[in-house]
Amino acid sequence: MIPDDPSNPNMNRHLRMLGVCWALYGILRLLTAVWLASFSNTATLMFGALLNRVPDPFTLMSFFHFFYGVLVAVSAVCGILGVLAGLALLSGVQSGRMLAIIAAFLSVSSIPLGTTLGIYTLIVLLAWNARRKSATATGTPISNLKRQPLST
Repeated sequence: MIPDDPSNPNMNRHLRMLGVCWALYGILRLLTAVWLASFSNTATLMFGALLNRVPDPFTLMSFFHFFYGVLVAVSAVCGILGVLAGLALLSGVQSGRMLAIIAAFLSVSSIPLGTTLGIYTLIVLLAWNARRKSATATGTPISNLKRQPLST
């Protein structure tokens, strides 16, 4: 039996816990995207109030609108991927692992919850894959490449 087989109860517990955490985090990120979108007028007014002594305020306001739109879009994408990854991990679908890894990479920059959940997900899922591959290849002989003469 492979020590880190997906049928291992310890790994199933980690995957179930990750699934619940990703589903909750995805819902939180979707709520954040809705919150940011609903307060875009207020954020524009607050940023515009800072631009009264700037030589070119229109360029900065355009940059602000672009940056704010990207922030809302990234939050929505992370939320959707988080919910999908959580549901896939809870249901035991094979694609849940890849969705969780993609969601982890996208959410690592969101301090503190996204960073914590992303790092934990990457450690659990990438270490699980590496151990599983090494456990299946234990019977394969590895040649000793040390001190072999150079063939010329």
